[in-house]
Amino acid sequence: MSTEPTGQAVRDSSDSPRSFWSQWPILIGLSLTWGALWQDFSPGVLLAGALFSTAILWFYRLPRVNFADRFNPWYALVFTGRFLWHVVTASVSVARDAIVKGPRIVNSVVAVPLRSHDDLVVTLTGHALALVPGSLVIDVDRPSSTLFLHCLNVKDAEAVEAFRDEALRTEAAIVRAIGTKADLELVRQDETTRSRGGRGRS
Repeated sequence: MSTEPTGQAVRDSSDSPRSFWSQWPILIGLSLTWGALWQDFSPGVLLAGALFSTAILWFYRLPRVNFADRFNPWYALVFTGRFLWHVVTASVSVARDAIVKGPRIVNSVVAVPLRSHDDLVVTLTGHALALVPGSLVIDVDRPSSTLFLHCLNVKDAEAVEAFRDEALRTEAAIVRAIGTKADLELVRQDETTRSRGGRGRS
């Protein structure tokens, strides 16, 4: 039995106008990037950026990014503030350790199994962790949704668990802002388990 009709249906679905316009967050991001490159965010420049971005997305048919149907502005603001705070505090901590401890700093590779399997959430979590000084994503195991990070000054099991918990809190903040309802429920269940003294997902 031929599977060609199914494959054709998949291609038609991915190329449909509805699928194209579902990429509006990327369109907005590219338009703002255009304004940043010109150092001008006037309506005319942003309109030109939107036109060029639309042309790029239309002619270069990259795999579609599936965005959730929910967006919470408050939690997006909370995540932004939380992220900026960690960037500042981690910068001070890394600078202090570099001066005080120098080559005596113990580094570790920490595996962080995420709860979400959504490509966008995994990517944003990885970037958010990598942009904070002191940690760097070195590998991603996509099937298990696990991030592997090289971390500074993580010298024992207690420090590993502390970093892993912080990484999961970053994921939770992103899920609360833009994650699907299913991912939000997973995060809530895992946090409830941890608050009751359980280990959660290992």
